[in-house]
Amino acid sequence: MSAIKKSLDIKQNERNDEIEEYPLLVRIFGVASIIAGALQVILFVQALLAVFFGRLDLSRIEIHTATTLVIGIIVLVLSVALAVMFVILGVRLVLGKRHKAALIATTMIAIEALVLVCGFMITGLSGLLIAPGVNMIILIVLESYSDPALRDERRLQRRLHELEWKAEAEDGTLGRDTTGRGYITLNFFNIFWVFVICCILGLIVEVIWHMVVVEPGIYQDRAGLLYGPFSPIYGVGAVLMTVALNRFHDRNPLIIFVISAIIGGAFEFFVSWFMEVAFGIVAWDYSGTFLNIAGRTNFMFMCMWGALGLLWVKFALPIMLKIVNRIPWNWRYVVTAICTLFMVVDCVLTLASFDCWFQREANTMDYENPSAIVEFCNEHYDNDFMTHRFQSMTMNPDNASRA
Repeated sequence: MSAIKKSLDIKQNERNDEIEEYPLLVRIFGVASIIAGALQVILFVQALLAVFFGRLDLSRIEIHTATTLVIGIIVLVLSVALAVMFVILGVRLVLGKRHKAALIATTMIAIEALVLVCGFMITGLSGLLIAPGVNMIILIVLESYSDPALRDERRLQRRLHELEWKAEAEDGTLGRDTTGRGYITLNFFNIFWVFVICCILGLIVEVIWHMVVVEPGIYQDRAGLLYGPFSPIYGVGAVLMTVALNRFHDRNPLIIFVISAIIGGAFEFFVSWFMEVAFGIVAWDYSGTFLNIAGRTNFMFMCMWGALGLLWVKFALPIMLKIVNRIPWNWRYVVTAICTLFMVVDCVLTLASFDCWFQREANTMDYENPSAIVEFCNEHYDNDFMTHRFQSMTMNPDNASRA
């Protein structure tokens, strides 16, 4: 009786797990599979009718050997079977029948593998193998995602991780490197927030430095992106220092200072060189100062980079970790994804606006047939806007090394 009851429980669980709504993207793929599969079946039926009624002359098709003919027929039959199965798979995806969708996908993977082997025998390594190869990859991903056993395993692992993350977030240690090799775990989440926070902190420090030391009492917008209070040179510099110094966070402060000074000075030199060569832009010039290197960096600012790196690793990084841990643990990836998208768009638009600014100043702009992005930048980011937004930068196209 217990065995029968256990069997009935398993079947009941399978029924409960059978129907579960897929995410929107998977359901869209299901609809596309139905349409594509149905069209392929219709085309095959039309071709078959054309042959039957003599409208298609098969004598024009070159057949090198009988083996080629047989393999070609096998590929044709398999392709038709796949088209039908794509329709069935699409219906299962739309209805949310995971178990059967996984079984169908597994069968289709085997068929696609046969199509790849047969196609390779006929055509060799050619572009005709790209479509079945891509289909096979998609089906493997879909099968792995749809398999109920793998889904339950993923859910269990996710729950365990969420419990660990929640406990660490409450303790303020989320993001710490548990292996002891470094201070923080060098994953995308940590690196991204190091970049964003230091973009803001670096801009604040630079604005204050300019108001207090360079031109006392005069405010100048020192931002490096079109939107937001961001100076990416400090963000990238902080990321480089964090990666380089992560294993040395508990070492001699002098070592941290020297490494930070070298990294910061080298990066400052590279950014200055890149901006001038690519766009003819000069954002700073240290010519004539003590131990300057081509006016792009100097001894004093390398020492400042060293001091900033030391303060960052020893004091600011732990504070940053606590600030980031204030993001609710179950929201952190959504918030990070949204902020990442914003920063990517901001950076891309900034580079595009610099390029258009350069073309306008160099009189190389094609006003008759501009691309959509060029037309957008010309309309929203003209020379007056760029000069006002990037007050610390001057552009001279003659300094650039572009053709």
